[in-house]
Amino acid sequence: MIDWKSLEVYGVGREQKRAWLLRELNSLTLHHQANCSAYANLLAGQNLSAGNSETLEGLPYVTTRLFKMLHLSSIPSRELFKTLTSSGTTSQVKSQIVLDRETAALQSKVLVSILSSFTGAARRPMLIIDHNGLDGDKSGFSARGAGVQGLSFLGRDHTYALNSDMTPDWQAIDGFIEKYANEPVLIFGFTFMVWQHFIQHLHASNRLNQLPQALMFHSGGWKKLQDQAVSNDVFKTTARQALGENVAIHNFYGMVEQIGTVFVECERGHLHAPIYADVIIRDQLTLEALGSGETGLLQVLSFIPKSYPGHSILTEDLGRLLGEDDCPCGRKGRYFEVLGRLPKSEVRGCSDVL
Repeated sequence: MIDWKSLEVYGVGREQKRAWLLRELNSLTLHHQANCSAYANLLAGQNLSAGNSETLEGLPYVTTRLFKMLHLSSIPSRELFKTLTSSGTTSQVKSQIVLDRETAALQSKVLVSILSSFTGAARRPMLIIDHNGLDGDKSGFSARGAGVQGLSFLGRDHTYALNSDMTPDWQAIDGFIEKYANEPVLIFGFTFMVWQHFIQHLHASNRLNQLPQALMFHSGGWKKLQDQAVSNDVFKTTARQALGENVAIHNFYGMVEQIGTVFVECERGHLHAPIYADVIIRDQLTLEALGSGETGLLQVLSFIPKSYPGHSILTEDLGRLLGEDDCPCGRKGRYFEVLGRLPKSEVRGCSDVL
């Protein structure tokens, strides 16, 4: 068996990747069928056999909404380490994702492996665009808190940029800038929060071009920005005007149901599937797998989820496959774009709850 740690994050071509990932996912399907009765019933109800799919497209999948409707767990209760909850309004039922220590550790290691391929091995001073109060209850953890905790492994001297009321903590921000203005730093936050509570305030207070060597990761919360006519290009342009013209900015796509295997935007603006994960685009009506250039529902695959059957999930997000192994950035694997939510599906997002 090939150890995942020996595989280059974006350096494995189509045939080798699909063969390795298919073996992992077939094994997970068998594992969850044997250990999660609700998942076994779903397979049986659809007359699906487990563990012998010959293609990634043929793997059984569940929908994101099922995690709101069913308790999907493949571990005994005594092995429960943490429960992640999706973000949402108080009127919405939230997804419940159960983790044992093995899965939680694997999530963190894979996330660091993916993102460090962009940041390099050295841990950078880190400015977190949030407040320091997200991880109060270790047994129940929000997607937002999990995202902050997961990325914190990439950084050092973690500094929170916001107060608990979401106003800028200028003492903390100015102190970070004074200390690290001429060094490579890492900035992370959820997209709407970075825009609304950080970038806009830097412009308003004329604190500009003070972190020229920053690299920023951001994710989630695009709906509010789109409602304000803020596109990805506008976000990047305005952020670089605030921080520095050569700042590297990478959006990434991910979800609480598959934390760990995120799809990071490259320098050409394309979201990339790492070796540990993949994407399939399915027709909204027939659910048939589609080719490059066609718009449909995003299905996301990941080898991480062992404590719950989340290794093959059909989302409520619309996307389009752009290509495979031939992105101009040089990274191998499938690359794609996300086009928004399926109409009339629930609004969700780590920062939308604000």
